[in-house]
This record gives sequence, structure tokens and C-alpha cells, in this order.
Amino acid sequence: MQRVRELLKRAIGEVIRREFQVSEVGLVTVNDVDVSGDLHSAVVFISILGNADQQKRGLAQLTEHRKRIQGLVGKAVILKYTPTLKFIIDDSVVRGNRVLQILEELNLSEDVPAPPAEETPTDPRTPAKAQKSGRREKAE
Repeated sequence: MQRVRELLKRAIGEVIRREFQVSEVGLVTVNDVDVSGDLHSAVVFISILGNADQQKRGLAQLTEHRKRIQGLVGKAVILKYTPTLKFIIDDSVVRGNRVLQILEELNLSEDVPAPPAEETPTDPRTPAKAQKSGRREKAE
């Protein structure tokens, strides 16, 4: 099933790249494809880079041209059934970037004390008192 998902993801991305202009719909990226077990349907998670108008237009164009995209994917990927595609905006990348930004802000706002300076490595065979004075004791 993982192999089918990757094949569909690559084929759908290629069809979108060929069929739609970036200036109209923004830069569309296929993040993931979730295929049903019987291969009759697939949810395509996409992200669209561009302004809000391009994002709305991009999703509308993909939904409007869904059947054409399915037909082109069906020719590119040979499966028993060509799944019915449903496009969903995937905002996980945006949410992940926001979490990273918040964590960075927290790290900058905290006064993190510097880690203590490392002490010189000790020889486990020499007693600690002798190591501090810099001399070795004789073993008896």
C-alpha cells in the first residue's frame, strides 16, 4: 500500500505541475496521499504556496478539474482501479513552522545559564585528593 501511495503522490504532483500555471493557482505541493484499502478513493493532502487568493483559486481549480486529473493519473499509473480523488489543504507544515517559531521565541526569552565548565578528566585509579594536588600517591 505504501508503494501505491508513493506512486500516486508522484503522478498527481506531476500532473498538477504540467496542467496548472503557478501564477494562477500558486505553487501546489502534494504532501501525502491516503488511499482506501479497495483503491476506490484517495484523499490528496496538498499545500499551496501563494497569497490567500491563489490558495482559494488553487483548491477550486483542483476540485473543478478532478476528473481530468484522475484520467491523467490513471494513464500514468496502472492500477486495477483509478481512485476517486479528493483534495484537502494540508496545513501541517504551517502548524509545524509555527510550533518551531514559538519554541525559538521561548529559547530566546529565557536566560539559559551557561553549562558548567568541564573539569579535567580524572584517572579512576588515582584517589581524588591526589588528583587535586597534581601528584600521584604510591600504591602499597
